Amino acid sequence: MEVKAKAKFIRMSPKKVRLLANLVRGLNVEDALVQLQFNKKLATLPLGKLLKSAVANAEENEDLKRNNLFVKEITVDGGPTLKRWMPRAMGRATPLIKRSSHITVVLGERVPTTSKKVKKEDTKDDLIKIEDLGSLGHEDKKEDKKSDTGSKRSGSTSKKTGNKIFNRRTGS
Repeated sequence: MEVKAKAKFIRMSPKKVRLLANLVRGLNVEDALVQLQFNKKLATLPLGKLLKSAVANAEENEDLKRNNLFVKEITVDGGPTLKRWMPRAMGRATPLIKRSSHITVVLGERVPTTSKKVKKEDTKDDLIKIEDLGSLGHEDKKEDKKSDTGSKRSGSTSKKTGNKIFNRRTGS
């Protein structure tokens, strides 16, 4: 079983984030979080947050155990760059390139677990038959349609039809 989590548009250079991504790739989740906690680089904040999010997804959505998870894949791709200019001497300008990153974490299981999802059996008391739905107030509408068929085509503005909202006159 694999669990994915993504963080997009992180305002850090992908080169700087990849340094830490390579550090935690292949580690157990607990060991990876410890490595990120005691590292001085600023990229530890979004990586740690993303790793915790992936673990929460695995526990909540897939019912996986935290101590059985490891970082199977972690990729850091470049996002859009902001191009700015900085004034320099003698009226010149030099470019500033502000990079962003897209980070994807895939968690895997060390020991595959079998899913033990229990299906709730449907009882006849909880279900409403489709035939019963057809009989809920639809007879009255059929009778109204039969009586109104002549007045719809005549173009009259009378209030006989119950399903007309607007009475429009055309062609005058």
